[in-house]
Amino acid sequence: MSVSLHPSVAILAPLLGTWSGRGTGEYPTIETFDYEETVTFGHVGKPFLAYQQRTAAVDDGRPLHAEMAYWRVPSEGLAEIVVVHPTGITEVLEGFAAPNSAGPTDTMIVDVRSLTIASASTAKEVTRTERTFEVTGDILRYTMRMAAVGQPLTHHLSATLHRTP
Repeated sequence: MSVSLHPSVAILAPLLGTWSGRGTGEYPTIETFDYEETVTFGHVGKPFLAYQQRTAAVDDGRPLHAEMAYWRVPSEGLAEIVVVHPTGITEVLEGFAAPNSAGPTDTMIVDVRSLTIASASTAKEVTRTERTFEVTGDILRYTMRMAAVGQPLTHHLSATLHRTP
């Protein structure tokens, strides 16, 4: 049964589907690493998209990270994302979702910053995150910045993913 996309998340329609590709991670407290990633965006006709992500090391295929999230657009241009990590961290991010007026007409940008980060007592300290996503056709690019474990806000991840059939 096919369900229509809720109108409030129509601007996020370019994200729907499964994306795969490669990224690079770096941070002052770790060695730089490359990873393979798969991301899936889906919907059930409600005013949100569901997001699932997983990564694996390029060198030996070992699992690295996974996360799940819900993406909402509660009013025109306002984007909200709630991300849950299996490491005991939850991010609540807010920003914008809009077509890129400076670029091609088929480009959509989502740029969000953390409002709140909640952590279990055993989780590593993360105090701030920022994420930027850009979709042009069948290419999804993103960057992620974070302030964690005593470090200031710093670039952490970037990847280029391609829509899979």
